[in-house]
Amino acid sequence: MIAQLEYNSEREHLIIPEYGRHIQKMIKHAKTVENRDERNKVAKAIIDVMGNLQPHLRDVTDFQHKLWDQLFIMANFELDVDSPFEKPSKDKLLERPDPLRYPQNHPKYRFYGNNIKTMIDVACTWEDGDKKDALIYTIANHMKKSYLNWNKDTVEDSVIFGHLHELSEGKINLKTSEEDLTDASSLMRGSNKQRTSKKTNKKTRNRKRY
Repeated sequence: MIAQLEYNSEREHLIIPEYGRHIQKMIKHAKTVENRDERNKVAKAIIDVMGNLQPHLRDVTDFQHKLWDQLFIMANFELDVDSPFEKPSKDKLLERPDPLRYPQNHPKYRFYGNNIKTMIDVACTWEDGDKKDALIYTIANHMKKSYLNWNKDTVEDSVIFGHLHELSEGKINLKTSEEDLTDASSLMRGSNKQRTSKKTNKKTRNRKRY
């Protein structure tokens, strides 16, 4: 009996392990069937079993198409049967996908983030008025908060106004504005509350209960 033991390391490689070894053996047997009609019947029977093994996919669009594709893949594209769908190509399967195009943004002031630049670009397209002014000062306050998160020291409003003028390519100019931005302590108060709340919750979770 020991001589007949079979280890997984000695068995044939499973192409799609989710279906198990028995499905792989059924497909291997189907390839040996010489009669084409009989081979088609065996292939359809295998498809039915594969469908029963994955009932959670029955509502997925083109479920049968996926099963037939997986059948040919597990057969290493060597199974000659009539499929109701176009047979997949081995070359297409092994084809390398196109590389993803990541945004190549390298902003000068990275601590503001890309969203700030997007908001500034949108603000530049708005018509002059109270809404645009409110948006610009909201952006400036958010920039000040982001700056303080990056650099804990205080920052003058003139610095933020200069950065805003530069990032907007001169379209937004608050350098001569007499209105001040929100005080640094008020901007950071919310962040400090969040940090304190997280620390309190962590202590509460770690507290022993008897």
